[in-house]
Amino acid sequence: MMPTVFFALCSASLLSLNLLPRVHSFARPHGPRLGNVDILLPSLKSSSPSHSCRHAASSSSSSSSSETESAAQTKRLQTLADLANDALRSHGDEIFKTVRARVGVVPPSDDSDFQSRFLRLGLVAASPLKNDDVVFSYPLYDSDGSGLAMSPSLAAKYVYKDFLPRGYDGWTGDVGLLAMLLLNEMARLDVDGGKGVDLPRRKEGIQSMMAAWIASLPSEEEMRNLHPLCWEEEDQETLQSSSTKKIYRLLDDIEDDSSWLEEKVWSSDRLRFPASVALRTGNDAAAAETRPCFSPRGFRYAVALVRSRSFFVDGSLRLLPYLDYANHDDDGREVTAGGVGTLWGSAKGALLKSSRECNAGDEIRVSYGPKGPADYLLDHGFVPDACASGKTSSTSSSAVVTAELSFEIEESDRFRDDKLDILEYETYESAPMEPMQVFDVAGGPGATGEPDPAMIQFLRLVKLRGKDAFLLESIFRKEVWGFMSAPVSEENERLVVNAVIDACQNALSEMEGEENDNSTLSEKQQLCAMVRNSERQALERTCIYMKQEAEALDLKEYYQERRLKSLGLDSEWSPENDDVGWGGNRVPGGADYDW
Repeated sequence: MMPTVFFALCSASLLSLNLLPRVHSFARPHGPRLGNVDILLPSLKSSSPSHSCRHAASSSSSSSSSETESAAQTKRLQTLADLANDALRSHGDEIFKTVRARVGVVPPSDDSDFQSRFLRLGLVAASPLKNDDVVFSYPLYDSDGSGLAMSPSLAAKYVYKDFLPRGYDGWTGDVGLLAMLLLNEMARLDVDGGKGVDLPRRKEGIQSMMAAWIASLPSEEEMRNLHPLCWEEEDQETLQSSSTKKIYRLLDDIEDDSSWLEEKVWSSDRLRFPASVALRTGNDAAAAETRPCFSPRGFRYAVALVRSRSFFVDGSLRLLPYLDYANHDDDGREVTAGGVGTLWGSAKGALLKSSRECNAGDEIRVSYGPKGPADYLLDHGFVPDACASGKTSSTSSSAVVTAELSFEIEESDRFRDDKLDILEYETYESAPMEPMQVFDVAGGPGATGEPDPAMIQFLRLVKLRGKDAFLLESIFRKEVWGFMSAPVSEENERLVVNAVIDACQNALSEMEGEENDNSTLSEKQQLCAMVRNSERQALERTCIYMKQEAEALDLKEYYQERRLKSLGLDSEWSPENDDVGWGGNRVPGGADYDW
C-alpha cells in the first residue's frame, strides 16, 4: 500500500467545488452499532501513515510541551470518540443499515513526512473485514432531512425557505448552503437552547447522534492550523502566489456571501441567528466551547469544515456525519452512491467499502478522489503523496498534477455579442457556457502536456476574427461550435497556440518562491511549495507541447480544406475524373441552356 495522506478534514468531489463563473438566478449578494467495542487506544492499528485534518492537533516544536499537549489532546479526542460511539451504539440501528466501524483516536505516525505527525479521529474496523466488504450503508433521507445526511436542497427548500429569497444562489454555491446547515445545527445545540431554525425534525436518538458529531468537529482555533481558509493572512498570501487556483477568489466569495447574509438575514433576528454559540463537548455539563456561528467569521469557519468533510454522492455535494471520520488513503475506495435496503424497500444511499482485509481495530480509510495538489490543499488542508509526486494511485489512471488557466471573450471584441450568443444557445443545451472559462492543464510523469480539447475549442471561438469571422454569420449559427472542434485556419490556430503559451508563461512568472531545503520552511510553507512545484511542472509541460504545436501549424488540415473535401472539390477537375462530385452528366460549363 502506498503511504496514505494525512491531515484530513474530509472528502469532496470535484466538480462540486466548481470555481467556474456561473450565471446566477439571483443577483450577487453583498448589495446584492456499531459493534459493541470498547475504544482502546493501544489496540488501534494503522498499517501505514494517513493524512487527516478531520480532527487533528498539530505537533509542537518543544518535546516536553509537546508531550503534555499530546496527552491532553488524546484525552480530549478520546472523550469525543466515546460520545460518538455511545450515540452510535444506542441509536445507529435507527438509521444505518450497515455499520462495521467505530470512531477511534488514531495515534500520530512515525513517518518522516511532517503531514503524518498529527493526532486525529478516524474510522476503525469494529470486526474483521474482507476486501470489498460494506463498511457503511448510509441512507440519505435528504427530502426532509430526517436522517443525518445534509444536502444543499435541504437548506434552500426546507430549513431556510422562509429566510432566503426564492432562487437564491450565492457565490459559494452548494458549499455555502451546506455551511448554513452546519451553522444551524450548531445553533440548535447551543447550551442555552432555543436558537437556530428548528428544522429538520429528527427522532431524539438521531438528533443525539448529530449532537455528538457536531461536538467532535475541529474548533475554529484548531482550523487555523488545519485549513488554508483559516490560516493567517501571511500564509494565505504565500499560497496565493504559489498556485493558479487562487485562495483570494474563494475568500472573496465567502466574504460577499456572508456580508449579504449578515445584512439581510442574520442581523434581523439575533435570537434565532446568534453570532456565536456555546457547545457542550464532553460529559461534564460545564465543558462548553464557544464557536463562531452566524457571522462572517463563523461562515468562513463553516465553509472550511464543509469543503474538508463533504462527499459528492448521487449527483450532489453532501455532508455525511460519521462516515466523514474516515481519513484519506491514496489507494482507498471512494464513497459511492448505492441503494440501501429499508423496511419500506430501497432508498438512495451512500456506500463505503473496504479496500483491503482488516482486523478489528485497523483503521479504515477512503480516497477523497482524483484532484490536483491545490484542490487537495484548498479542500482538505493537505497534499497527498501521489499528488505531490505526480504519481497515480492503483485506483486511478489519470494524471493528478494540475494547474489552472482561464480565458475569456474580451469586452473589446467586435464580435463579442455573436460569440456570447453561440456560447449561450449553441454549445451545451443543459449547461450554457460563460464568456470566461477555467481549464485544468496536467503534468506529472507520463503527461504529454496536451491541453484539454475543450479549452482549444473554446479558444478557437474566442480568437475568431478577420477572414474567419464569416463563420459567425447566422447561416452557420447551429454549426459553428462544432466547427471549432477542429482547426479553423492557420492564423486562428496560431492565435490559439500563442494564447496558451502566454497564459502558461504569465502564470509561471507570477509564482513566487524558490526551491529551498524544506528544513528551512514552515509546515505551511512546505505545503505551498508542494503545490507550486507541481503546478510549475504542469505549466512547463503544457508550454513545451504548445511550442511544438506552433512549429507544425502548416501540417494541419483547416476548415477550408475540410469543406472542399466534403463537397468533393479537393482535387483538380478533368473530364476523365468521375469522383469529384459533379454528378452523372454535370461538368463545369457543360450546361446546354437556350438563353
